[in-house]
Amino acid sequence: MLFESDKVMFEIYRETEYTGKYRVVYFTELQDHNKETEINHAMAGEHFFDGFIKNYGKDEAKSIIDTILGRLNEGERMAPEDVERALGEHMA
Repeated sequence: MLFESDKVMFEIYRETEYTGKYRVVYFTELQDHNKETEINHAMAGEHFFDGFIKNYGKDEAKSIIDTILGRLNEGERMAPEDVERALGEHMA
């Protein structure tokens, strides 16, 4: 069983107000100075995928997410299941 401190909550969303690009927000890593702005951007966007990644190995998981964002922003069609499959054992 993982504790809250052992995982990172994130959401992948598509901006609808600005560029239309896919972005990610790591909610549990937000600081007081950017928390409200980042959450508002995510809430205004179009939800694509959310979940938790394990804190252990999170840098590798973030790299996978960055690759997914690049593919999505280049126009590749992906389903949320593809994201979950790509993250595999990194999902909490």
